[in-house]
Amino acid sequence: EVQLVESGGGLVQPGGSLKLSCAASGFTFSSYAMRWYRQAPGKERELVADITSGGGRTNYATSVKGRFTISRDNAKNTVYLQMNSLKPEDTAVYYCNTRPQIASWGQGTQVTVSS
Repeated sequence: EVQLVESGGGLVQPGGSLKLSCAASGFTFSSYAMRWYRQAPGKERELVADITSGGGRTNYATSVKGRFTISRDNAKNTVYLQMNSLKPEDTAVYYCNTRPQIASWGQGTQVTVSS
């Protein structure tokens, strides 16, 4: 069974940092590009960052470029999202998934940026 389990969210003040993790199982992780998405209350889910299967290329949404870094450890079947200089508008539930999508959405991890 393909599974994705996100973790690492929490409450952080504006300007703070968090590092999210997504543990994958049930498929050959190193064969798939991976993505982080987020969904804020009342809004559609949006793509935040993308990383190729080997980790050599990354892409980011304009709104997070320069602040967020996606990375992966294929030995640990895990993809990460380092988030720095967080803003209140980054508040959302964050999800990971494969590209192309082969997994159902996990439970996500809540990130709240507030003073």
